[in-house]
Amino acid sequence: MASHPPLSPHDIARALDGLHPDLRILGPDAMAGRHPGEDPTNLAAGVVAQPASTAAAAALISWCRANHVAIVPQGGLSGLVGGGVSRHGDVILSSARLNRVIAIHADEETVEVEAGVTLEGLQAALAPHGLTTGIDLGSRGSATIGGMISTNAGGILAFRNGVMRHQILGLEAVLPSSEILSDMTRVVKVSAGPDIKQIFIGGEGAFGFVTRVVMKVERIRPHRAVALLGVTNAGRALEVAARLRRHPSLLLEAAEMMWPRYVRDHAQLKSFDLSWLEDRASLLLVEISAQSGDHATSLLEEELAAIWDAAEIKGGIVAQSSEQARRFWDLREDSGFYFSAFPQAPSFDVSLPPTLVDHYVAELTHRLRSIGSGYDTYVYGHIADGNLHIALATPGPLSPDIKHDVEDAVYAGITACGGSFSAEHGVGLDKHRAYLEHADPGKQALARQFKTLLDPDGLFNPGKVPF
Repeated sequence: MASHPPLSPHDIARALDGLHPDLRILGPDAMAGRHPGEDPTNLAAGVVAQPASTAAAAALISWCRANHVAIVPQGGLSGLVGGGVSRHGDVILSSARLNRVIAIHADEETVEVEAGVTLEGLQAALAPHGLTTGIDLGSRGSATIGGMISTNAGGILAFRNGVMRHQILGLEAVLPSSEILSDMTRVVKVSAGPDIKQIFIGGEGAFGFVTRVVMKVERIRPHRAVALLGVTNAGRALEVAARLRRHPSLLLEAAEMMWPRYVRDHAQLKSFDLSWLEDRASLLLVEISAQSGDHATSLLEEELAAIWDAAEIKGGIVAQSSEQARRFWDLREDSGFYFSAFPQAPSFDVSLPPTLVDHYVAELTHRLRSIGSGYDTYVYGHIADGNLHIALATPGPLSPDIKHDVEDAVYAGITACGGSFSAEHGVGLDKHRAYLEHADPGKQALARQFKTLLDPDGLFNPGKVPF
């Protein structure tokens, strides 16, 4: 990309004022005091463009290209790997005003929605129709549909429904050329050439700005039962999950595992009577749905009783009310509790075949201890699909040498066993080295070719995924 002196945020804001009737511009003064979300430099650009239509987004992108101004797409600012970080001289392209649920097709179980709608907002809009999304995650209140597309988000239901890539039927996006790609199909079966929209799903805003999508949705199953169980390892947890998945009258809605240190240090656990939980046992949270509330509870209790001895379950509690079920879920979704003791604790997000989880965790513990003392871990995650979240019980940031050693310990063998160094958080700024070392070289080369073709000036989300 040719070098041009960067415009100041005030200059950019003035130049964009009045560019399009559907485009709102927030300059440095309007941005003062705004919360930056998960990364303190998300709003460092100082100027935000908020289109309320695809045409307005295209006008903004056309201006940026003509003036060599870099564009940083942003959604709910809840990304965890620096994918939305901006710099002085950039324009933040926000989906905040693309916030409409356009059409709900209840009979065909699809929905047309703009990219700035939050997951929770979409779930609320679907509920009166007896529908819900086939994807769910703890940050549902802030995560936007466009942001989830950008990182190919996974979440709680991925073991059953797949990740964001599997939820999207159609997509509209503005390309770096300001041309509009509109592939808003509402059907599953499309065999009309390559599926071009997939490049935007997991593309982290490098190939264009998504404005609208068509998503699959599913029927709500409101009658739930939730249990906390003590298990000795991931293999036993998978036995429980497999038993519940095979039952013809219930549907497994979640299987979330928390390893011993996570359990021991979580303050909210002190409000539960866990006298039945052995010192080195992990906790498994399971949720199922059935035709009625009483039926759900009795089915869960019956299935747990049937597998209790074989799975070596070390005790458990079946929630007796929706409030108690919510408290169980808080243990898992309040996963950032360790930051109070370990500010900026280094964290990782990996996936591997579920049957290899126990071996991986044991080897990881050994590898980290070989680096030095003080590198214990909090491990938790979506056990049925093998997605583990790992945080070091040590303050961050780490020195560069130690950081590299820790990353090598965490990522060792992941690719070779068919897993991924990034399961659902993306690459962003934080995982450059991991991407270059662990992503397939052929895949990297092809991604660079796509980037050069679509964004020859490198204006879309520069400095993130190393394309």
